[in-house]
Amino acid sequence: MTSSIVINATPRADVGKGASRRLRRNNGVPAILYGAKKEAQSLLLQHHEIIKVLENEQIYTQLFNLNINGEMHSVRLRDIQRHAYKPKILHMDFQRVTGTERLHVKIPLHFINEEHSPAVKDGAIIAHQIKEVEIICPALHIPAFLEVDLSNLVVDQIIHLSDLKLPADAVIVALTHGESHNLPIAAAHMPRAVVEEVEEAPVAEEAAAPEGTTEEGAAEEGKSE
Repeated sequence: MTSSIVINATPRADVGKGASRRLRRNNGVPAILYGAKKEAQSLLLQHHEIIKVLENEQIYTQLFNLNINGEMHSVRLRDIQRHAYKPKILHMDFQRVTGTERLHVKIPLHFINEEHSPAVKDGAIIAHQIKEVEIICPALHIPAFLEVDLSNLVVDQIIHLSDLKLPADAVIVALTHGESHNLPIAAAHMPRAVVEEVEEAPVAEEAAAPEGTTEEGAAEEGKSE
């Protein structure tokens, strides 16, 4: 699916490292658009607009529109170069998408209803093992995220990749390599301190009896009195 994101861009003829440095000094971001069997096109973006757009996580997974002088292009973000320590974008790569392709993308996982799960109510801790998953999906059906519903999770239960609900015609890349790659996504376990306390409880009861005295011996002593 295509998100509501729109990035404005203008064509640029001045290319090269020197030209890119000059653009950055003037708060510009050099970029390139390629794909769909068309020639690559060099573009200029505005840094303040890009910084704001990148706050939306959908730009990393969804198709969106690139507005080049009023002409809309359906694209996906392929690469982004950031400054090593400054909050500055140095370069961006966009790929044209026609809608017929199957794309290899990383999709974030959103864990929901954790507080309502039987495991949490019993005092368990839920560990999130994976935060995103790679899928191959038709370009027009790429989800913004995949939900992991934890409402029915119980103690010692594990949710795996194969438990995820996917869009039509989508596959999880890891599972194409065999069942051994069916990795855990989330698991519920009791805290170690609670488990150890439960295991040690019977020992504490035995220690309550006088040393060297058995239940049978205690009964005999009662008779003799």
